[in-house]
Amino acid sequence: MLRNTLAALGLPSKLPNVGTTIFTVMSKLAAETGAINLSQGFPGFDCSPDLVSLVERYLRNGFNQYAPMTGVPALREALAQKTFELYNVAYNPDTEVTVTSGATEAIFAAVTSVVRPGDEVIVLEPAYDSYVPAIELNGGIPVYVTLTPPDYAIDWQSVADKITDKTRLILVNTPHNPTGYVWTRNDLNQLADLVRDRDIWIVSDEVYEHILFDGRAHYSLMTHPELQERTFVVGSFGKTFHITGWKIGYCLAPTALTTEFRKIHQYLTFSTVTPIQYALADYLSEPDHYRQLPDFYQRKRDLFLAGLQNSRFTFTPAQGSFFQTVSYAAVSDEPDYDLAIRLTREIGVASIPVSVFYHRKNDYKILRFCFAKDDAILEEAAARLSRL
Repeated sequence: MLRNTLAALGLPSKLPNVGTTIFTVMSKLAAETGAINLSQGFPGFDCSPDLVSLVERYLRNGFNQYAPMTGVPALREALAQKTFELYNVAYNPDTEVTVTSGATEAIFAAVTSVVRPGDEVIVLEPAYDSYVPAIELNGGIPVYVTLTPPDYAIDWQSVADKITDKTRLILVNTPHNPTGYVWTRNDLNQLADLVRDRDIWIVSDEVYEHILFDGRAHYSLMTHPELQERTFVVGSFGKTFHITGWKIGYCLAPTALTTEFRKIHQYLTFSTVTPIQYALADYLSEPDHYRQLPDFYQRKRDLFLAGLQNSRFTFTPAQGSFFQTVSYAAVSDEPDYDLAIRLTREIGVASIPVSVFYHRKNDYKILRFCFAKDDAILEEAAARLSRL
């Protein structure tokens, strides 16, 4: 009889608790049932035709061989310039800026750079599902701090209580997926107080840095001098320019951290697709391409929430990201996973149950919806949900 698992072959899985991601499950179910897919976090509209034209120009003019391992110089320089103009923080494009094959690769390389077997890594949950596998594959031990609705603000005393002599890394995310929480200046100061005089590093996932609402500012960890010197700041063009399928991310970090980061990166993907890097370097020369995002996405958030206003769902408007969490406690007492499946099949709207972002599957009766979709889609989804 054919043995079809590693365990049956005498080789235990490195990730025994990991199966198919919820994003794959829900998107597949949405496709099978013809449901509106507000589950997986990708825009339901195309990128700028101007950006496509730039890629085509470089494709047709011979920019089709390996890029430098660190990223093409033009893009690294453009990223350093953009970062300085936005945050008044200077990164050397030669030694402190690295282009990666998506933010997930950057997060993995950053974690691998500093985490050794037995090291503890603090994770603020609900957390994006790539964080913990990256920790565990490097022999690290995830230590969880639980954030709770309705605001998901960070209890910094709880973080302090989890720090030990074995703590090596803290993984943070702002604006936050899945909750939409946006860090404040006080959050940065509290974190700095905790890591001061300790050998603790930070990976800051900031892929939604340009998607903030109601006049909020993005307080990148790089803007705090004490944090900047120990932080890998991870960004992505996918969320910013509606090109998630291109998988282009980057990491900004001080020279010593970048040196170790690049040692890992070169053996993960070595380099990232060349013509797209050149196109993005050109596209970044016009700041309006990312400065207009807050208004663009706030209108979509507000449109979706207006459609739910007379429903039995309750919510606090997301502070950032393109996700909205919604409580269904007044609608049903079903487990959130079961309800997400049922709503996909019965009313044709797919969402993500927020319990999947907690290691103990904490069920606060919350669903996450992605509102990065065309207006007509959002209106129809809200109408279907409101009929419950």
